[in-house]
Parts: sequence; C-alpha cells; structure tokens
Amino acid sequence: MAESSIEPHWSPNQYRPVQEYTYKFTPNGELRIWVFFPFNWRPRDRRAGIVFFFGGGFTAGTPAQFYRQAMYLAGRGMVAASADYRVKSRHETTPPAAVEDARSAVRWLRCCAGGLGLDPARIAAGGGSAGGHLAACTALADGPDAPGEDVSVSPAANALVLFNPALAFHGERAERFGLTQEAAGRISPLDLLDAGAPPAILFYGTADRMLAEGRQYAAKAGQLGVTAELTTAEGAGHGFFNFSPWFERTLHRTDRVLASLGYLAGPPSFDPPE
Repeated sequence: MAESSIEPHWSPNQYRPVQEYTYKFTPNGELRIWVFFPFNWRPRDRRAGIVFFFGGGFTAGTPAQFYRQAMYLAGRGMVAASADYRVKSRHETTPPAAVEDARSAVRWLRCCAGGLGLDPARIAAGGGSAGGHLAACTALADGPDAPGEDVSVSPAANALVLFNPALAFHGERAERFGLTQEAAGRISPLDLLDAGAPPAILFYGTADRMLAEGRQYAAKAGQLGVTAELTTAEGAGHGFFNFSPWFERTLHRTDRVLASLGYLAGPPSFDPPE
C-alpha cells in the first residue's frame, strides 16, 4: 500500500488511544468495535460520529481496513469507529447475518451515546464494497434485527459514506450465498431506496463493474429528492480508495461532505494530491 501523505497529521495531540468494546454477543462469538475519540473529547459531549464496515465479499476482511479514516476523522473532532461483523471465513455465516450485525453496531452506538460523547441524531455509517453495502443496509434494509435487541432504537445511520458499495443483491450474488430472492430483496439497498433515505456520497472507480449500481442509485435518489453524490475515479478499479492518491482524495471529499452536513467544523486538515 502506498504511503499516505496525511500521516503527519495523525499526532497524539489529535486523538486518544483507540478503545475496544464488545457491542454484541452472537451464536458465533462476540463482536467488537474499535472507537477513536478526539483528544479533547469528554464523555458528555454531543459529537457527530461515524462507524465503518470493512470489505471482503462477506467472506473475509478486518476492521483495520478503516482505521486510517477513523483516526483522521477523530483528529477532526468526530467519534469514529470501525466494527467487526460476521463473515463466512471466520463464522460460517451469510450476508443477512452481517446486515444484522451492522444494524446492531449503529444501534449500540446510539444506545451508548450518553457515555461515548455522541449525538444520537448525527451518526454516519461508511464502508467499502461489502462494507458499503452494510452501511447502506443500516438505513435501507428490511431487517434482519438481532433477537432480543431493542428495536425501538433505530439502527439507521443519518448519513452514508460508501466506497464502491454493492447496492443490488439478487441474481448471482444471492445464488452464491444460497439466498432466496425474497431474502436477497430484503437486503438490497437499490431496491429499497425511498424518499426517507439519508444523504449519501458514493465513490467508484470508472473501471469497476459495480459503478453501474452506483449510477442507478444516484439516479433513483435524484428522482426521489434524496441527496446522493456520485464521485468517480477515472480509470480506477474496485478497492481503489485503499491506495494513494485516491485514499487521500476520497478522504478529503468525505471531510467536505461531512462538514456540509454539520458533522465537522472548518476545512480539512490536509490538501489532497493534485
């Protein structure tokens, strides 16, 4: 991975050491979430927050994928987290279990907002590829929700930051995981997008076959009056945002979008590569 040009901005004076919590117990084991707090954070703050979900085709992956984004946004004043969730390689599960976990993670943040210094009405969700799908599903999926969880607490993120997300879940994708079309339809954000969807930014490379889904999502959102900004990287493929210069460019644009929503104050702390 190319060295990030924003690493000098990650000083100990900008964010506290990461804190690890267990946010959920499942039949497949406990799930943890890593939370980055700003240096001047206090438990009774009401800061905007964001939780990231890693990519890996619902088969593999690690929360460390989004540590850099979380560190940066904590340095800018947000409470930023990266969550684990169930995947096939470690838990022998299918995508609906991962969707359930993502919804649980947002619900956990909202339930614990008083001690985490969070504003429960300003919690964004982000992620890459499968993780982008999960972030979208917190707000748009028709469940599933974990048994015994307090469903009176909304699992829906208030804003979405989606890096080459999978947005349609039928056909070959459903068959790959042995899902019925009905089960797949319940976790297909493109199908479930409605006028109540939160504002979103979507990043894709122009060489990524998933871009077609992003374009459909943005077009449908426009018809519904929902904010959905589609940003493309010319010639880039899937997962492009993990590498310089696109890592810096997508993070800079994420900062600007979150600031426009009132989640951050002031300009980004770095200039993106030309």
